[in-house]
Amino acid sequence: MRVLGVDPGLTRCGLGVVDGQARDLRMVAVGVVRTSAQRSAGDRLAYIQDQLDAWLDRFDPEAIALERVYAADHVPTVMTTAQVSGLVLLAGARRGLPVVLHTPTEVKAAVTGSGRADKAQVTTMVTRILTLDEAPRPADAADALALAICHQWRGSGQARRELAAAGERARQRAVAAR
Repeated sequence: MRVLGVDPGLTRCGLGVVDGQARDLRMVAVGVVRTSAQRSAGDRLAYIQDQLDAWLDRFDPEAIALERVYAADHVPTVMTTAQVSGLVLLAGARRGLPVVLHTPTEVKAAVTGSGRADKAQVTTMVTRILTLDEAPRPADAADALALAICHQWRGSGQARRELAAAGERARQRAVAAR
């Protein structure tokens, strides 16, 4: 299964594609979409959406693993992260792809064995799991790959449920349009 992992952020949005089954995983691509704080929020979101669409077209994933936004002390950061998450959810819905949300603790536990692992531990384990010659940088890129790995190992059942639900929603829209 091919999974696109997305670590949402308005300044840096990590994207990583992982292919394979169970413990036989390989990295297909990894990158970070960067936007400048000097541009308007709308322009920044449009650019991220364009880049996300390009990755979906180029790598044709079967599912998207997205980090679940959680409340933090800095509300503006939570808001912009949620806006980027909305773009990912919309892109998945438009393409009929399941978008599965994973918490940061769940991702850390999946790749390191501890939900309290720090970013360096996550990056080290992603590098080992995918047998990469060098660690993905910055941390947003490693986090995107960790999300895709987590989904490969934990999310396949949820992905099937999401796909079935998306199919049912499409069927209901078709019936309503008649």
